[in-house]
Amino acid sequence: MVSGPGVRPRVALLVALVVGGASWVLWHFVTRGGTLVPRPSWLAAILLVAMAAFVAGFAWPVRAYLRGTSTRRLDPLRAARVVVLAQAAVLTGSAAAGWYAGQLAVALSDTSLVANHDRSWRLAVLVASAVVLVGAGLVAQRWCRVDPPTDDDSNV
Repeated sequence: MVSGPGVRPRVALLVALVVGGASWVLWHFVTRGGTLVPRPSWLAAILLVAMAAFVAGFAWPVRAYLRGTSTRRLDPLRAARVVVLAQAAVLTGSAAAGWYAGQLAVALSDTSLVANHDRSWRLAVLVASAVVLVGAGLVAQRWCRVDPPTDDDSNV
C-alpha cells in the first residue's frame, strides 16, 4: 500500500514523449532508405490489454480490503507487490505508447503508400492499448493508496 503519490501522470507523459521522440527519430532514419515501418502484430495489443486486466485484477482485493468490504486478511507484502506492479504498468504502458506513437507518426507521414494505411490502423490500436495499460496502472495505484492520518484521527 502506498502513502505517496506513486508514479504521477506527468512522469508517464514524459516517458511517453521521450520514448516517442526517440522512436520517431529511429524509424525516420530507418524508413529513409526505402524500408517500411514493420507491420505490428495484433497479439501485442491483446497482450497490453491483458496486462491491464491483470494489474486491475491484482489490485482489486487490496482496494476491497482498504474500503473495508473484504473479510479476508491482506498480506502487506502482497499489497506492496501490487503497488510495484501498478507502477511498472504505468511506466511500461507509457514507454509502449511512445514507441508505437513514434512509429505511427512515421507511417502517417507517408500515407501515399498503401501499406502504411494498414500499419497506421494497427499502430493506432497499439497506442490505445498501451494507454489502457497506463490507465490501469494509475487506477491500481490509486486503489492501493493509504491516505495519511489526519489530526482528527489521532484524537480518537
